[in-house]
Amino acid sequence: MAAGADRKLTGVQVHDNKAWFFVLPAAALLCFVGLIPLVINGWHSFFDIFTLDQKYWVGGEWYVEILGEGRFYESLGRSLLFSTCVIAVQFPLGLLIALSLPREGWVRSLGLILLAVPLVVPWNMIPSIWLALIDPETGYLGRAMAWSGVPFDYKFTAIHTWILLVLMDTWHWVGLVAILACSGLSGIAPSYYQAAAIDQASRWQVFRHIELPKLTAVMLMALLLRFMDSFMIYVEAFGINAGGPSDATTFLSLDLGEEIKAFNYGPAAARSVVHFVISLMIVWVFWRAMTARRDAEVTP
Repeated sequence: MAAGADRKLTGVQVHDNKAWFFVLPAAALLCFVGLIPLVINGWHSFFDIFTLDQKYWVGGEWYVEILGEGRFYESLGRSLLFSTCVIAVQFPLGLLIALSLPREGWVRSLGLILLAVPLVVPWNMIPSIWLALIDPETGYLGRAMAWSGVPFDYKFTAIHTWILLVLMDTWHWVGLVAILACSGLSGIAPSYYQAAAIDQASRWQVFRHIELPKLTAVMLMALLLRFMDSFMIYVEAFGINAGGPSDATTFLSLDLGEEIKAFNYGPAAARSVVHFVISLMIVWVFWRAMTARRDAEVTP
């Protein structure tokens, strides 16, 4: 008691870091499932592997080969373009859905449930659902397009394949953006809206000066999640057209999958490391943006 009083009198602030011990189980699990496999994979990227017992040191040969081929940069460009397209579509649509839902009541609850339904659909089922949907003989959307005379050939027309992939990804993930936006909107105190009503602010002014600043942090997190998910798309793109037509939808993840299926474990390991480094750089950029925004809010 006296020691505690002495610390208060002297103005010394004592930090108790024992709470970090509760993080150790999660840190150990993350190390086991993430860090250790990453290190092993990085080590294998320096070998030409036939079997686990037959592997030959090649150094950085796979990295030189990957970074020196034009196909890698073309796939990288397509991956970045796809992520840009889905973000450009899903974020305005997700915000619009979130703003259209009432702030409370059963309509809001029902809307959130319906938005969450596509999120629980297994990834390998999504291409099958959409291929059945656009089938001109049995699919509702396919028969509607055939009846209206709208040509749609996703197998041999690249732009149609891209449209299908963006629509499919939007159906699957726009609910996440909308739900996160709803969570951000629910944290806005009613007094802000009351003050805006007193000032006779327009709907756009309310969104611009009240809702958007409050949504910035949660939407940055949603942006990071959606970018990483879309950047690593594999199952959906492969299930639709396996990277076709003429490699028009061949992304980095599909190139990696082809290396693994061909049992080229050394090049596949190197390609996965390169993919990881690119993803890590993107995450770092997002983290810096979020940190800069937080520092700007704290600084008077």
